[in-house]
Amino acid sequence: IQLVESGGGLVQPGQSTRLSCAVSGVTDGEYSIAWFRQAPGKEREGVSCITNIDGDSMYLDRVEGRFVTSKDKADNMVFLQMNSLKPEDTATYYCALRRGSNCVLHEYWFGSWGQGTQVTVSS
Repeated sequence: IQLVESGGGLVQPGQSTRLSCAVSGVTDGEYSIAWFRQAPGKEREGVSCITNIDGDSMYLDRVEGRFVTSKDKADNMVFLQMNSLKPEDTATYYCALRRGSNCVLHEYWFGSWGQGTQVTVSS
């Protein structure tokens, strides 16, 4: 299983950006893809999650209403649309895959990870 993130970069506060996660090597079964982030000196936290079969999603309280996760019909790509960005959203963002039919946002349950992509929110 391979996960590759793209997108991000430097964004001004209040603006939007979209991250992409390319998923390969998953042949069948139920799974979920989550986005995590880790800021310098802080623990990694789960931001959002989406299941491959039903498209059910869940979000960290601090981003709900601003971030939206989605996937394409072929389940090859998962996206994180980030709106109304704040400086505290600055972090390295990772996508990760977990086998199973429901969403969770704790990193313990995820066995496959991407390499991460940096998002910096600053004026």
